[in-house]
Amino acid sequence: MKKIITADNTETFLNEEVGETYHSHTGAVDEALKKYVIPCKIAEKAKLGKVRILDAFFGMGYNSAMAIDIALKENPNCIIEVFGLEFDPEIINKIQEVNPPIEFFNHYKKLTPVSLEFKQGNVQVKVLLGDARETVKLLKDDFFDAVFFDPFSPKTAPEMWTKELFEEIYRVMNTSAIFATYSCARMARENISAAGLLYDDGPIVGRRGPGTIATKWIY
Repeated sequence: MKKIITADNTETFLNEEVGETYHSHTGAVDEALKKYVIPCKIAEKAKLGKVRILDAFFGMGYNSAMAIDIALKENPNCIIEVFGLEFDPEIINKIQEVNPPIEFFNHYKKLTPVSLEFKQGNVQVKVLLGDARETVKLLKDDFFDAVFFDPFSPKTAPEMWTKELFEEIYRVMNTSAIFATYSCARMARENISAAGLLYDDGPIVGRRGPGTIATKWIY
């Protein structure tokens, strides 16, 4: 993998086999905050005392690490559980090679392909390594308050944007959960809708089009 410096001076990697980077060139950390943490209302949910996050296609964990930062700043006593889904052990290893300006990220360096969970204070992080279409089936019904959905693009990895996978995402979301992804591709939105989720435009961050947010209810 080739290291790339994004526009906000934070690091990501180019997966040369896939031909895509793990984060937007416009800013890896900026993307985590504006495409996932803010749309999923992590700060607001932290006020309630507990936040459960599914970081689907975990990569190096920027999205959920940023969410932990924001949640703890809002409520230092908040109980936070993160479950990550990731296929590639190599990108887990790359956590050791980056130092984004995310305060909690230093704890993510405890993660390796052979040590995939840790607890730090009120925060518990666990990564399920394997095909997300299978590992998602291990998760509890109606469990998560937020889902960060960040695979490679629908063009490159269409198998990760299917109705069947979104049905599993629907299953593990609780009634007030918010789903966020960077893509507004027609195929993605059609499958999100077919799985029973109600979608709307997410923020426009470093792209011409918006992302997508979705819930189980009309908000």
